Amino acid sequence: MKKILVIEDNEEMLENIAEILTLANYIAIKAENGKIGVKKAHSELPDLILSDVMMPELDGYGVLYMLANDPVTAKIPFIFITAKADKADYRKGMGMGADDYITKPFDDIELLQAIEVRLNKYEMIHSVEKENLEVFLDKLTGLSEYTDLNNVKKSKFFKKRESIYLEQSNAQFVYFLKSGKIKLTKANENGKEYIVDIQSEGDYFGYLPFFENNIHHESAVALEDTEVLFLDKDTFFNLLYSNRDISNKFINLLAGNIRDKEEKLIKLAYNSVRKRVADTLVELKMKFDSENKSTFILTITRDDLANMVGTATETVIRTLSDFQFEKMIEIETGKIKIINVAKLENLRN
Repeated sequence: MKKILVIEDNEEMLENIAEILTLANYIAIKAENGKIGVKKAHSELPDLILSDVMMPELDGYGVLYMLANDPVTAKIPFIFITAKADKADYRKGMGMGADDYITKPFDDIELLQAIEVRLNKYEMIHSVEKENLEVFLDKLTGLSEYTDLNNVKKSKFFKKRESIYLEQSNAQFVYFLKSGKIKLTKANENGKEYIVDIQSEGDYFGYLPFFENNIHHESAVALEDTEVLFLDKDTFFNLLYSNRDISNKFINLLAGNIRDKEEKLIKLAYNSVRKRVADTLVELKMKFDSENKSTFILTITRDDLANMVGTATETVIRTLSDFQFEKMIEIETGKIKIINVAKLENLRN
């Protein structure tokens, strides 16, 4: 049974809501003020929270602020119940991350429908970690506010070496890699390419410009036959602003990008070429070898590997020859077979 926390300082209203929830087969957890509500949210971890806005000691906005800024409770669907129907109050609550607003007086059907919609939406959004974006969007189209998603969803196939977008081009979409692999590259003033990252199935890319100046600062090129799903800018921001799970996901992606770039800059500045090649080989194995095999074959050109490491192709070839002599890798028809990942990892330290 789903647990619902009700935070309401009016005792009669609190009991009435709890009774409605109990009759609808929910477990009702009662809190008579905001402070108690915050404590019970942490101790009970309900599936949804109903909270009055105007309360002594800690009002509904304060409750929402405290819970939304705690990773443990941030994803719990939150619905305001209030006698105030002012548009500014509505915008304030929704802007802080509330999922819905129910105005008093309301009947039991209105309350239960709002709860059911939010619980269903939460379960659909939560499943994005396990499903690809296309299935996720298909499920969201069942909700009235997302009825136009099928019209903006696009999928396209790209051949090996085909460009998905170019550096300095205008950003129009967020991309989801449905299958295949792509490389993100930057070029210096002499046209020398540096590979910023390699994306694989299930990765999002191309979204950073939407938070900056709408210009791509890298190119995206298919490393093999690839299928990419397109999500237009308006739909992306609609999802981002309407759903805390989606917002949290992309915040984590942004933070991860920053951390990765910082680490790469440090390695580029201070690590030897030998360490950087070993580091890149291990990272590629970790990214693409989901089964964690003892040996693994990487399909990557020497030029692309050199562009990831940040050195000349000839230097990478010599380093790979050394690694083969030391029995860390084998070269098979141009492919790199990692046979001793432990040795390569030791070089990283």
